[in-house]
Amino acid sequence: MSALSDLIENGGAVQHHAPWPRAVVDPAVWESATLELAKGRLTLLGLWGEKHAVHMALLDESAGSIAVISLEGLADGYPSVARHHPPALRLERAIRDLTGLEPQDLPDIRPWLDHGRWDLRHPLGKQAATLAEPEPYTFLRAKGDGLHQIPVGPVHAGIIEPGHFRFTANGETVVRLEERLGYVHKGIEALMVGRDLLRGAQLAGRTSGDSTVAYAYAFAQAAEAAAGLVVPPRAVWLRALMAELERLANHLGDIGAICNDAAFPLMLAHCGVLRERVLRASDIAFGHRLMRDRILPGAVAVNLGDDGRAILKALLDEIHRKLPALVELYDNTASLQDRMVGTGRLRGELARQYGAGGYVGRASGRGFDARDALRYPPYDQLSFEVPVLNEGDVNARVWVRIREVEQSLSLLGQILDRLPDGPIVKDIPFINESREGMALVEGFRGDVLVWLRLTREGGIERCHLRDPSWFQWPLLEAAIEGNIVADFPLCNKSFNCSYSGHDL
Repeated sequence: MSALSDLIENGGAVQHHAPWPRAVVDPAVWESATLELAKGRLTLLGLWGEKHAVHMALLDESAGSIAVISLEGLADGYPSVARHHPPALRLERAIRDLTGLEPQDLPDIRPWLDHGRWDLRHPLGKQAATLAEPEPYTFLRAKGDGLHQIPVGPVHAGIIEPGHFRFTANGETVVRLEERLGYVHKGIEALMVGRDLLRGAQLAGRTSGDSTVAYAYAFAQAAEAAAGLVVPPRAVWLRALMAELERLANHLGDIGAICNDAAFPLMLAHCGVLRERVLRASDIAFGHRLMRDRILPGAVAVNLGDDGRAILKALLDEIHRKLPALVELYDNTASLQDRMVGTGRLRGELARQYGAGGYVGRASGRGFDARDALRYPPYDQLSFEVPVLNEGDVNARVWVRIREVEQSLSLLGQILDRLPDGPIVKDIPFINESREGMALVEGFRGDVLVWLRLTREGGIERCHLRDPSWFQWPLLEAAIEGNIVADFPLCNKSFNCSYSGHDL
C-alpha cells in the first residue's frame, strides 16, 4: 500500500467523485501527510482554503496516484504545512490573505496576495483592511560586508506584468533574490462563485492568457468529472490538438525570447515568424488566435473543417523544414552557448522537492508530465516521449523546449491523421446534488490543476485553479544565486513563470 493510500484509509468521510478521492481527515492525519511531504514520499500538487476548510492535493509519484485531503469545520486555523515543507509557504500565505485562516506556526506571516489595499469583505471569507496606508513590506536581509540591495520593479521597462525583485548583491554577484508578487491579483476564484459552468469556463480561460487552452481544458475535465460525463471522442481529440498548438506557439516564442535576452535577436526573429504562423493557423482552424473559449464543459465550441485541417498540415510541413536549421544555429553560436551553459543552474533535488513541472522540472531531472503519468485521453492512444535533462541550466531549459516542439509536431501529426468523426457536444446532465471534480492537465509551463465543487443546481460553489508557476517562482530565487545581476533577465525568461496565473 502506498503512502497516499495509507492516508486516505486513515481519513474519515471519502468523496469518490471521479477521478480522484477526497478524504476529510483529522489534524493528526494532516500532520502525517505534512511529514510524508517533508520526507519526499509525496509531492504537493495544491493547497487551498475556504472560509472554514483547507484542502491539500497530493501526488504519490511512485504509485501514480492522486488524492485530496481536507480539514473541515475550522474556526480560525490549521496546522501549517510549510513549517515542515517549504514549497507550501507561499500557498499558505495566500490562504491566510484570502480566507483569514491562520496556518499555525507558519514560518513567514507577511501578506502575499494582499498588498494592504483590500477594503471589502472577500467572498471567500476574509475581512480585509481599510483604505488606510498599508504597512511597508519588509524584505529579508542578508548580512555580510560589501552587500547592497538592488530593487527592480514592480513596473518594468518591457511589456510584461508587474512583479518586484529585490536583489542583494556583492558587487555583481547575486547573494539573494527575493520576489514580491500579487500585483495582478484579480479575484478570479471569487468571481467563479455562483456562476454557471459556461461562465466558469470563460473565467478559467482568462487565468493566464498564454495558457487559455490548458486552463479551459482542466476546468472542463474537472466539471465533467463532477458530473460523471464522458465527452464525445472527436471533442477529446480536438482538445488535445488545441493544447499542442498552444504548447508549440509558446515554446517557439520562448526559445526566441531567451536568445534575444542573450543579445541574439536573429533567433527571436525566426522563432517569432514560426510562432505567428502557429497563431494564424489556429485562427483559421478554430476562429481565434489563442483558441480562447473554444473548450467548454462537455464540448468544444468549434469543429475542425477541411480548410483548418489543410492549414494545420501545411503548418507542420513548414516547421519541420525550418526547425533543424534554427536548432543548428542555436547549438553552433558560440556567444549563445557562452551565456546559456552553466547559467541559472537549478539543482535536481530542489526541483523534486518543489514538484516543479514543465521545462523547469524536466531540465533538472524531474520527468513528470501529466500527459504521460496520467495518460488521460487521447494521450493514452498517442506515441510521444518526455524529454528530460539533468544539467538544470538555461541551456537545458532551452533544449527541453526544443525537444518538446519536436514532440508536439509529432503529436499534432498523429492527431490530424487519426481524428475521429462524430459529434463535438454533449450536454452536462442535471445531477441534483452537490458534486466535486478535479483535473490535472499538462500546459506548456507544466501541470495545471483545477478543483471544482458544484451546487445541487449545477452552479459553481467553489473553484480553485493552481498554476505551475506557484512551484516555479521560488526556484528562480534559488537558480539565480551566485550568478551575476546581468544574467537575471536570461534566467527569468528561461523560467517564464506566469504572473497572472500565480496571482489569481
